[in-house]
Amino acid sequence: MLKNKQQVLKLILSLSIGLAISLLSGIIFSTPQSLLLGSIALLVSLWTNEALPLGVVSLFPIILFPALGIIGTKATAINYAHPIIFLFLGGFLLAIGVEKTKLHIYISNKILGFFPATPRGMIFSLSFTAALLSSILSNTTTTLLLISIAIFLTDEIRLKMRFALSIAYGANIGGILTPIGTPPNLVLLGIMEDKGLEIVPFFQWIYMVAPLVLFMIVSMSFLLSLGTKDIEITHVVEEQTLDKEQKKVVSILFALIGLLLVNASIKPYWDGLGLSETGILLGFGLLLFLPPFNILDWKEDNGKIPYEIILLFGAGFSIAKAFGSVGLADEVASYLVSITHLPPLLLLLSVALLITFTTEVTSNVAMISIMLPVIYSVSELAGVNTTLFMMVATLCASYAFMLPIATPPNAIAMSTGAINVKDMMRYGIVLNIIGVVAIVAIAEYFWKGIL
Repeated sequence: MLKNKQQVLKLILSLSIGLAISLLSGIIFSTPQSLLLGSIALLVSLWTNEALPLGVVSLFPIILFPALGIIGTKATAINYAHPIIFLFLGGFLLAIGVEKTKLHIYISNKILGFFPATPRGMIFSLSFTAALLSSILSNTTTTLLLISIAIFLTDEIRLKMRFALSIAYGANIGGILTPIGTPPNLVLLGIMEDKGLEIVPFFQWIYMVAPLVLFMIVSMSFLLSLGTKDIEITHVVEEQTLDKEQKKVVSILFALIGLLLVNASIKPYWDGLGLSETGILLGFGLLLFLPPFNILDWKEDNGKIPYEIILLFGAGFSIAKAFGSVGLADEVASYLVSITHLPPLLLLLSVALLITFTTEVTSNVAMISIMLPVIYSVSELAGVNTTLFMMVATLCASYAFMLPIATPPNAIAMSTGAINVKDMMRYGIVLNIIGVVAIVAIAEYFWKGIL
């Protein structure tokens, strides 16, 4: 009875927040735009207070958006079959195969035998590993490959949460190290090419971004390791050899990583194979069902797929679609134009804050695709360094740490069950602020002399 009462109170609170945001935003935005903002506030509130299951809340846009006249049912529902969702499905299948064969135990034993077996030592090692891998592979793929290993390094729930976050945040942070590490970077390069701007060379990009990545990895790892001094890693390291089934999964993983590396494009030195990363990951995931592997059985294992996370991404892509359809991006641009009289540093800070916190409630790829043309126009009007402003906006889109919907690694970390939204918000808001300050500072005092 008490539980039901608390649930009702949480629902009323969330509805009140959504209604209040809708009414307040109606003062400056149109009716569809204010209704969308109110809907987003409702969804974020429900995801945060956990009044309803994550998957249930994630299906609300299919009902809310058409009912409120924001976008139609078909335009909303189609986002739940976005191609990137099938990339996640392939990664999840591989993670299930790793767990089923207990390969994660073998790998975690090797990791514990190599790195300092202290909470801080493990957090730093996982963060750096995720960051380095995600600079070559996509941050999504990196997180999918590492997350199932990270949470089996310990049975202590407080450490599981920190280890999962260290993988997700490390992948977010490291993804910006190269132009190919994360999709928003590629979106930036595409728009720069369309606008006739000079593309930042591959190794110059690394030189510019490496200090930022190093600072953020150290800051994040230190933050996650606070309060772990008295926690011991209880996982016992045992000598093991790979059995037949584990060797099958290892062969699949090595072949996958090799193909992903060869497929990656490093302009102007290598064009890659041009294969879809979604197709690659899904294909290797499905291999686990086929002879001679036969690792997974659909009837037995399909229940382990975190469908609520897939629905969560559908909600994120739906919000991004609605954001563009009701003209909210253009409306935001008009307000940005009104602050072009600000000093360049304050204008840069405003752009960084806007992108970082707006990305929290929608896909970072969709958001940066919508906002980069806006940032280009605003910077042109303000007479400031266009490439500098667009690069700051792009990196801020990857440095959104508060909500699972913000970036793919955040959502994958949530799928482990070791993290709740409150924990992610608690650490994420600190990292958001650190990230904004760090990006603006390095852009102002380092990049200006290069770009």
